[in-house]
Amino acid sequence: METLIYEKLDKKRVKCHICRHSCVIKDGERGICRVRENKSGRLYSLVYSKVIATSIDPIEKKPLFHLKPGSSSYSIATVGCNFKCSFCQNANIAQIPSDYNGMIQGKDFSPAAIVKEAVKTGCDSISYTYTEPTVFFELAIETAKLAKTQGLLNVFVTNGYMSTQLLEMVSPYLDAANVDLKAFNDKFYRDFCKARLEPVKENIKIMKELGILVEITTLLIPGLNDDTDEITAIAEYIANDLGCETPWHISRFHPCHHMTDRPPTPVPALEKAYEAGKAAGLRYVYIGNVPGQSSENTYCHSCNELLVRRAGYQIETYLQEQGKCPECDTIAYGIY
Repeated sequence: METLIYEKLDKKRVKCHICRHSCVIKDGERGICRVRENKSGRLYSLVYSKVIATSIDPIEKKPLFHLKPGSSSYSIATVGCNFKCSFCQNANIAQIPSDYNGMIQGKDFSPAAIVKEAVKTGCDSISYTYTEPTVFFELAIETAKLAKTQGLLNVFVTNGYMSTQLLEMVSPYLDAANVDLKAFNDKFYRDFCKARLEPVKENIKIMKELGILVEITTLLIPGLNDDTDEITAIAEYIANDLGCETPWHISRFHPCHHMTDRPPTPVPALEKAYEAGKAAGLRYVYIGNVPGQSSENTYCHSCNELLVRRAGYQIETYLQEQGKCPECDTIAYGIY
């Protein structure tokens, strides 16, 4: 399928405008994501309808804690990614085109069939996840449009590196996004993700301005992005630039992919980051990938009443209509 956002240049070159890399691609070549190819001066998606993974997930797995807690989300992905993260947890599908000489894998799964399956399985939303939804945007937006007609919500789990044009196109159909804010220094992004920090920060603000429910996740990696000053800077950026209602998930690192040279994140480091978030004024801070943490619960920011109790993916909600606190009627941030 011909891609939706690109510019034709001279000598049969094209400039892709799907993400902030803005790749200039010669005839017969592909962009950084390895799933968009220039064919005689036209840019094509090689993954349209080529779905590599599907699953029915708890919405909390995304993680999204403020969109219909306890509901199920029909999750899909194609191969490909516009980042090259050394610590990627889904590299076995995200990096297939890069690691296997351009290989494209997946089975044909049309937008209509995806929506039909989501409705059939009783899901409340469709999540575009596991790999980066930006790189399979054509499939995602067509599916999202159909999903809306069936009363389903749409969710991106994303690195936040998409173009402004893409955000403007998808925003009428995109209800929520969990954005990985991987660190708060540009060197980390350049060295370990082959990207830049500033476009991610800009895009998160744009999402909020467009009315998309945003939750942030930071994977805390020992010795790389867990410095006290950096953690404080992330917390203050979220509170001051995005709003203190924006949930922040602090996730535990486990060695994987090309990053096996360091241990899992110590729990005290996660707890320290949690306290930094609270000190910055964030209303909703969560610790992830650590079983049995009470910090996965949601509390009323006004009276501290328990709103949602979580034990893994077992959810017990005490929220009243429209997300009201049962004790003081304060409305919690989110979609309920």
